[in-house]
Amino acid sequence: MLASCRLILGRWKAADPDSSSRMLRKGWRKLWQSWRPYTGAVPQSLDSELRIPTQSEKVLHTPVMLKEVLHCLDTQPGQVVLDLTFGAGGHSKAILQSVPGVTVVAVDRDPLAFQLAQHLAQEFPGQVKPVLGRFSELDNLLPALGLGPGRVDAALLDAGCSSMQMDTAERGFSLSKDGPLDMRMDGDRYPDMPCATDVVNALDQQALASVLAAYGEERHTRKIAAAIAQARSVYPIGRTLQLASIVAGAFPASALFARRDRLQRPSHVATKTFQALRIFVNDELNELHAGLYMAQTLLRPKGRLCVLTFHSLEDRLTKRFLRGEDLAAPPRLSIRQRAKARREAVEEEREKEEESEDEEKGLEGAYWVIPQKKVMKPSEEEVQENPRARSAKLRMAVRR
Repeated sequence: MLASCRLILGRWKAADPDSSSRMLRKGWRKLWQSWRPYTGAVPQSLDSELRIPTQSEKVLHTPVMLKEVLHCLDTQPGQVVLDLTFGAGGHSKAILQSVPGVTVVAVDRDPLAFQLAQHLAQEFPGQVKPVLGRFSELDNLLPALGLGPGRVDAALLDAGCSSMQMDTAERGFSLSKDGPLDMRMDGDRYPDMPCATDVVNALDQQALASVLAAYGEERHTRKIAAAIAQARSVYPIGRTLQLASIVAGAFPASALFARRDRLQRPSHVATKTFQALRIFVNDELNELHAGLYMAQTLLRPKGRLCVLTFHSLEDRLTKRFLRGEDLAAPPRLSIRQRAKARREAVEEEREKEEESEDEEKGLEGAYWVIPQKKVMKPSEEEVQENPRARSAKLRMAVRR
């Protein structure tokens, strides 16, 4: 179905539509312009060439919770640090500058980040080892660098989407910049890998609603999925602003910016839709679990792990992994849910209280010691300077 979707897209771009078809598309554009105008421009290729941005393009990246990360890692001279999500290299560069003789293994699935890691390796000769690959591929990549179980002193995992990816319209991650609806973190490394365009045009309405609910925690999944299904039946969806307009058209005008972020700023109604598509396209949750498992395997005893997450799905998965829970099992009930269950089954109240106490005592898993039970968050000053840090959460654990 994905192949047929791409074939249809290719024919649609090359075809010379008749006048009735042009009128239909023109009417469709007017219908879905409730948020901001859709330009209608369609590039010849949905995948642009990756390159390192120039200074004139002002693609900036500010590492989140840098002081807290450096403090938690507590890197010592001569140690080996595994940066599982190199990105623009903000955290890695700070480690190299603050600790003499340290070696950083810079891992990222993004070819652009890999190029930046290579440039950092030239700046710090012999101290940076760039690695291009996903977390699930590291079993085959890291042994070539001499990294095996117990060979790493500290590990950092900065989950989610980097500022470089969000600020580059051609990557298709941002709903505020018009570009091809791509969202693949791997770029062109896997040409057959479905992109966000394939997902929104090929999945049936029910499957699309399930993706929005599971990965975006969106409440209005049926409404949004129905709007996407109706729109793509008239005109294929291939641009970011096009999709944002479609989602916005499913809501009344008064609801477009009714949602608020943690800084109480207006948040567009398509934000969770874009998040869900990005996570689904890149298989982020399974990759996050693979990255956590790789850190658990490679860290030496008393080695430190720092994990930065930016939404509840990542944070819950990280917390359950560090506690040693079975991630295939349903999440544990919340305190409110357990209280409700006790009210419904009074006879089992004592047993449930004992189980609750055991759970609280067993917060630490068989592989990890968690020195600080409470999750760390950025300071108000950092959030004001870097609003993208507002939803960040930092968890630190020590390998047993």
